[in-house]
Amino acid sequence: MKKQSREAANASLPSYIDYYRHSDRKALYHLALGDSIIRGVGAGEDQNLISQFSNELGRLTEKKVEFWNEGINGMTSSELRQLVDEGKYDGEIENADIITVNIGGNDVLRAAKKTDFQSVFKAFDTLQSTFRENLEDIAAKITEKNPQATVVFLELYNPLNPETSYYNVADKLLPKWNVNIYKTAEKIPTAMVVETSHVINGENLGNLSPDGVHPNSLGYKAIAMEIIEHFRTSPKNGGNLTLSGTYLH
Repeated sequence: MKKQSREAANASLPSYIDYYRHSDRKALYHLALGDSIIRGVGAGEDQNLISQFSNELGRLTEKKVEFWNEGINGMTSSELRQLVDEGKYDGEIENADIITVNIGGNDVLRAAKKTDFQSVFKAFDTLQSTFRENLEDIAAKITEKNPQATVVFLELYNPLNPETSYYNVADKLLPKWNVNIYKTAEKIPTAMVVETSHVINGENLGNLSPDGVHPNSLGYKAIAMEIIEHFRTSPKNGGNLTLSGTYLH
């Protein structure tokens, strides 16, 4: 009965797109936090993930979407946690309707630069534990400042060519790493996780820039459309925006 009740409740809720389209807000505010994927390395300024998603969201909701891209190249989860804890983004977090977070890839890459990938695989559990603690703290601070914001977490993806020696190991470990993102999101009623790995993987190498790590403009568009698909099809839970028309909470 409980499952049926939840399904019935979800069926009565608007999608994220409808929710924001019918809100009385004249503009929506999108904050993006994280690393070079957020920054948009590998594509032009207007072709990065945050620009493409925000522009498409604006088109679908018929709203002006203003965005703050706070991505920092090379940032680790520990560094983002420190900045969030210090209150660097407090004002933006409090005013945002949507907060996108991509972090964690550099936790692994930086450790690999200090040693090698084989050593990183051996230390995976320790790296994963530190990442989980950092992400949970970041999420807690975000929801403390703005419990109504939609929080969009992005999975980590495997950019390696299937022919490389570490591809299979990375492909097995990444889903375990991503479980931490899903567990963090489960604690936030207004959060979602976007399956970045569906569009950036060994079968879609054409979505990568020449550096073989970051998406190109096509890759960022593919990720943006993954987020949009969630916004089209998922019921909007939580939140207290003033709505007009049919959708009243």
